[in-house]
Amino acid sequence: MPPLSAEQEALFRRIESTRDHVFVTGRAGTGKSTLLQHLAWNTDKQIAICAPTGVAALNVEGQTIHSLFRLPIGLVADSELEQSEPTRRILNAIDTLIIDEISMVNADVMDAIDRSLRQARRRRSEPFGGVQVVMFGDPYQLSPVPPRGDELRYIRDHYRSFWFFDAQVWAGPKADAGAIRSDGLLDLGRVGAPLHIAELGEIHRQSDVAFKEMLNAVRYGVVTADIAAALNAAGARTPPPPTGDEPPVITLATRNDAVNRINQRHLDALTGPVQTAKADVSGDFGRGDASYPADPELQLKVGAQVMFLRNDVGGGFSGDGPRWVNGSIGTVTRIAGSSVRVELDGEEHDVEPVVWERFRYAYDPGSRKLTREVVAEFTQFPLRLAWAVTIHKSQGKTYDRAIVDLGSGAFAPGQTYVALSRLTSLEGLYLSRPLRPSDILVDHDVRRFMAAVRAAGM
Repeated sequence: MPPLSAEQEALFRRIESTRDHVFVTGRAGTGKSTLLQHLAWNTDKQIAICAPTGVAALNVEGQTIHSLFRLPIGLVADSELEQSEPTRRILNAIDTLIIDEISMVNADVMDAIDRSLRQARRRRSEPFGGVQVVMFGDPYQLSPVPPRGDELRYIRDHYRSFWFFDAQVWAGPKADAGAIRSDGLLDLGRVGAPLHIAELGEIHRQSDVAFKEMLNAVRYGVVTADIAAALNAAGARTPPPPTGDEPPVITLATRNDAVNRINQRHLDALTGPVQTAKADVSGDFGRGDASYPADPELQLKVGAQVMFLRNDVGGGFSGDGPRWVNGSIGTVTRIAGSSVRVELDGEEHDVEPVVWERFRYAYDPGSRKLTREVVAEFTQFPLRLAWAVTIHKSQGKTYDRAIVDLGSGAFAPGQTYVALSRLTSLEGLYLSRPLRPSDILVDHDVRRFMAAVRAAGM
């Protein structure tokens, strides 16, 4: 893991030495995940880590929010929360709750977390029952799934928006979220839970100042004609053909069907037989392929372009660091039962299946501490076909070159920003078509909330 920057180190010390509720945000490439990992490994507090989805929870070696708190599926609203004695013990042992991908957490779930902790810890007048809450995410990149029908009507009646920052634990049902106090905190109302916003500013992925400014404009939805012209001019170039030294340029597309079609076409074009690696799944790993960290049936051929889905965990380190990282692109050169040989940056490496573990927190009465139990395992090669990948699944990855294919148009706020910000430089950008004004989408509630934060000089 890379060392912390000065601003990351200062924020770690602040989280570690206070009981502040902190929302850690920042542009793509500012090291939010690095800080979260450092916090998880180095804190002296008893922590529980959770995330809104199964895959996100796997990525941080935590538990899903719903399984940790035993929340009902669907709109939680003000329904009665049933808690078993083991759940109460776990929630009572937590000093600090860490939530990753917080921008995907709906307001009613945020309030359910608050109510669960108050109820379990019998401290109903204290936000989160006295637990420190530290949240990581960027609302400019990922948004919660919007409610529909009666659920949408309920949210509209009880919340300013369905975003986590408009939960009643912060604002109260009558308060105006976004009011700023003189000490720089968001004054979020009668419930008395001030939310500290810490926005990391140092970008580690890109070094070119002009490209960083373009990405900022896309992030905030303030793209000028000159910026659009510069992006479109750079992206209008034809991607170079694959060579012995350079694999095909990866495509980042909006939809799964487009990604599957591109990958299948390239796989079919290769000679030789298809070989299928079936995952070994044990325990309670959730339902459906969407809960798996890799393909349950991975089809490969020699010559296939693949992306690594895990950092190098096999112990094969050189003096320069790991052989590969999550997101590295390589080419399959040999397939032999228990291993797949992949060429990466001119070197070949034997890749073996790895185990993803799904954890569940438990309370040890002897030590009076939280422990983590392995409740499921998923064993598969840490590879995915990678002539194309969805923009959503490219989240957190870094590419030197990529084709951004927005198809008929971006359909989610932040989608174009996520795609463009995966690139290390403007020279690596190729566009399947010119960007349109309609591709630059920013959620108006995010714009309102973050504008209030910046107005406070935070």
